[in-house]
Amino acid sequence: MKQILFFPALLLVAITLAGCERDKPTPVAQNKPHLVEVVTAELKDISVSRERNGTLRALQEIQIFNQEEGQITELPYFEDDRVEKSQVVARLDDRLLRSQLKRAQALTRKAETDLAQIKDLVARKLTTKTELTRIETELAVARAEQESLQTRLSYFVIRSPITGVVTQRNSEPGNIAERYSHLMTIADQQTLITEVQLSELLLNSLELGDEVSIQIDALHAGKGQHQSLTGKISRIYPDINPMTRTGTLEIALSPVPTGARAGQFVRVTLTSQQAERLLIPFIALRRSVEEEYVFTVDANSQVQITPVSTGLEIGDQVEILTGLEGGEVVVIRGFTNLRENKKVKIVTAPDSEDSSPPRVIENTP
Repeated sequence: MKQILFFPALLLVAITLAGCERDKPTPVAQNKPHLVEVVTAELKDISVSRERNGTLRALQEIQIFNQEEGQITELPYFEDDRVEKSQVVARLDDRLLRSQLKRAQALTRKAETDLAQIKDLVARKLTTKTELTRIETELAVARAEQESLQTRLSYFVIRSPITGVVTQRNSEPGNIAERYSHLMTIADQQTLITEVQLSELLLNSLELGDEVSIQIDALHAGKGQHQSLTGKISRIYPDINPMTRTGTLEIALSPVPTGARAGQFVRVTLTSQQAERLLIPFIALRRSVEEEYVFTVDANSQVQITPVSTGLEIGDQVEILTGLEGGEVVVIRGFTNLRENKKVKIVTAPDSEDSSPPRVIENTP
């Protein structure tokens, strides 16, 4: 009987405890706020500096070729010799052509004499006008041949088209120069130039005559210091490379410092004019397959997706060309599970002022 009464008692205790558990209040799940860090998109009045590498070359470099074949009789100048414009820099043996010219001159004189005689006979009606026409034609041919030989003869004396320095001498007197042989090169090194590539985003902020800083490493080798030289933008090419979105600038260095030579490596630093640019931290920029965008926070602490187009990367910031106007609150951290219209809580708003000089990292290669 004791065992029979014990089990009902245990059952009663278990039912009582279960009832107590059901009577306890169920805890309510609390939604944790989505925390984000933000900055304010700011308009800044800045100039942008950037460095490009280039190679010096002469403003003018002329390759001298002979237009007639012949033996070289004179080639008086050597590398580093200076020559003046119109100065004779090469001569070829012209004896054969001169003899041909003498023959043509003799034929011309004979034709002129014959023409004078035939005109007299025609005037006295002792010959026909057909004979007069024949002699006139012979004279015209003789004169044309003489003029052609005189022109060819001038090619045997080669003059410098510019004032400059001989940079190449490719033959010697006594050699036979076939037609269109490269005899020498003359360069005008009073002005040296270099060409550099520049992003289309900065190209329109530069003008002809703008000064740039130039460093020539070879001038300071072993001296442990680099002195900047001043060059000027002498040409802005009109076309943009459609693959790289870059244009070409020509930089002129004049006067040329002692030791500067064509072919040397140079570093060119260009600084654009000050302009107002809208900047945000680069980490705020998001990208999808279709577009670039940022998360902005409105007055109700809700997130909005704002499409933007970007320009230059300046330090750790990026220029916004369209999509923002300035003053927007932009998310820079807390992107996990962030979506449009989601309620967020701003935990910090770091100061975005940056007085350090900007340095460009171009978006194009």
